[in-house]
Amino acid sequence: MPIDMDRRRLFGLAYRMLGSAAEAEDCVQEALLRWHQADRERIDSPAAWLDSVVARLCLDHLKSARVRREEYVGPWLPEPIRTEQPEDATSLSFAALLLLQTLGPAERAAHLLHELFGYSHAEVGRMLGMREDACRQMAHRARARIAEGRPRFEATREQRERLLAAFLEACADDDPGGLLRILAEDAVALTDGGGKALAARRALRGARNVARFLAGVLRKAPPGLGIEPSELNGGPALVLRSGEGIYGALLLDGDERIRAVHLVVNPEKLAGLGQTVL
Repeated sequence: MPIDMDRRRLFGLAYRMLGSAAEAEDCVQEALLRWHQADRERIDSPAAWLDSVVARLCLDHLKSARVRREEYVGPWLPEPIRTEQPEDATSLSFAALLLLQTLGPAERAAHLLHELFGYSHAEVGRMLGMREDACRQMAHRARARIAEGRPRFEATREQRERLLAAFLEACADDDPGGLLRILAEDAVALTDGGGKALAARRALRGARNVARFLAGVLRKAPPGLGIEPSELNGGPALVLRSGEGIYGALLLDGDERIRAVHLVVNPEKLAGLGQTVL
């Protein structure tokens, strides 16, 4: 089996578990190291073995990172990643990743391995060292919670592209009214600065508050800020560039109007945007 070619699959599992590209890459590297040290004669399915190792490494990492996450300054958002045409783009969106974060680590692993990677509950149980019935219950609870939090109507790629174009037009015209017209009344904005960059330390809710916030971001941005359309997390997004490099990543979510704005300006979460990973 071409293990090196399967890195994308392993990274996809780890990234969805952790929401961090850097930490996901560390888990994949460790799993591949263990693969090279393993007794291959005793491994029936290399793919399942590697998926199991990555899932367990992610669970261990989430336990050690719990306090760090609880002490995070302001809203926590996933680390944005550049994507091409992933097989399951929807599950890489910020909306989907944030829904996954509402699950416990073991629930998250059981859900992903069963729903996205196609393992049976019995197989998931063996991979995670748990009983089959416990995995079945966790996967059922996770599926129900994900379904409850998912938007009633999933936005199409065309809708997201139209919203992005309208957003860019309003920014180019310096038109706060234009921003207001494309925001849903219950729009929400989350900004992740991690205490290392200027960012709102709480969620902003309501079209007027979000429009005022976005106008302020552009007004306070470094001189010569460039806005570059890009492909992040399975869909159209924006990379903000200053003379010193990447300043931030802006991801919009919505259908006919923008319902969620996610802005990542924590420099530690922007370092990997120079390369496509999925």
